[in-house]
Amino acid sequence: MERNLRKTRVGKVVSNKMDKTIVVAIEDHVKHPLYKKIVKRTYKLKAHDEENTCNIGDTVKVMETRPLSKDKRWRLVEVVERVK
Repeated sequence: MERNLRKTRVGKVVSNKMDKTIVVAIEDHVKHPLYKKIVKRTYKLKAHDEENTCNIGDTVKVMETRPLSKDKRWRLVEVVERVK
């Protein structure tokens, strides 16, 4: 699989307590099937952060990758915005 065909997501870091791993919360807007209202859905995924550079609150871009552990299937591409 080529790197440019892999999925990318942008989200906020909600945890960096693990070594070389961050938890990223992704916010998605979906339409309710019956009521047609736009609803905010948030899901969390674990991503690989090789240099432990991220802090809680940072906005980051993650990319799909091969399985790195039981739960990790994403890796950090870049830090879009750092928290102040």
